[in-house]
Amino acid sequence: MELTTALAFIMDTDSNQTVRNESSEACSRESALKATVFPLLYTVLLIVGLSLNGLAAWVFLRIPSKSHFIIYLKNIVVADIIMILTFPFKILADANLASVGERVFVCRVSSVLFYLTMYISILFFGLISIDRCRKTIWPFVGTSPRRLLHRKLLSGFIWTSLLALSLPNVILTSRPNTSSRFKCSDLKTEMGLKWHELVNHVCQVIFWGNLVTVIVCYTLISKELYKSYARTRAQHQARPGTNAPHKKSIQANVFLVLAVFFVCFVPFHFARVPYTISQTRVRMFNCQQKLFFFQLKESTLWLSSLNSVLDPLIYFFLCKSFRSSLFKTMRLSPGRCRALRELGTDTASTPQGNTQT
Repeated sequence: MELTTALAFIMDTDSNQTVRNESSEACSRESALKATVFPLLYTVLLIVGLSLNGLAAWVFLRIPSKSHFIIYLKNIVVADIIMILTFPFKILADANLASVGERVFVCRVSSVLFYLTMYISILFFGLISIDRCRKTIWPFVGTSPRRLLHRKLLSGFIWTSLLALSLPNVILTSRPNTSSRFKCSDLKTEMGLKWHELVNHVCQVIFWGNLVTVIVCYTLISKELYKSYARTRAQHQARPGTNAPHKKSIQANVFLVLAVFFVCFVPFHFARVPYTISQTRVRMFNCQQKLFFFQLKESTLWLSSLNSVLDPLIYFFLCKSFRSSLFKTMRLSPGRCRALRELGTDTASTPQGNTQT
């Protein structure tokens, strides 16, 4: 009886794997978009992102972690560099230049690292929004060594927790590939598929929670900036002979974090849920639907990858310490430094004239 049950289980498992492989072969994802366009786009991100983030890492090594903001930015730099290092494997796999072993590595390790660093960045974007909001509303609240230690411990907890959440995706992607044309979902065990779907839901909670945080924080920041603008305008009207301060473009820099968050992360998370369901519940979708969700996911995934190139703009425009250290590193002339310095600001400085690092 036990032997019969075991044989039935094995046959059922093999049957499910065969269905998945046949489905994978009958519904090919190969297209010019996947094999040519996306590899070229990721190559551009690889070159530009590695250059900008390499420079950013070099600059941040010279900056002490003397504020919450700088601690968060340093974590984002590390996450971006790890993400960028996964791009070569994706480029080779998408362009059909990778061996079977390299494609398995993409499924088991490279893709997991990519998503790990994405959600680490999302979490730190939320923390940066809270920090900028706090500095805008309470600009004169100082930073103590104890608070800095707490932020460092929080950063370590974020990395450790997401790594622990991601590790089973590596371990449970262990099925042997029985065809040269396979998808990552074909390599996952039954438990691996369930865990992948669970992780997707957890990541959705992380994203939507941070999206709400970002929106609330920048709504409060907008109110403070409007109050500051109203006060400045009233003072100018009371003293017609004085020159009106030109802070409109400076205040716009405050919303760089919000803009990058919405451009890079929001589209992908609208596309990821149906895509993941189409991969884990294959019988619910036909070939055309699967291809549509795949192409939509890949397009929005590139936007998420664009985050690694846009983040250095945040470092430059919103972090005074980064700008100062960058100017020293590049040995720019005082006149040019002055012109570049006017482009940047530290978000909490506009309402009450307090500068932050």
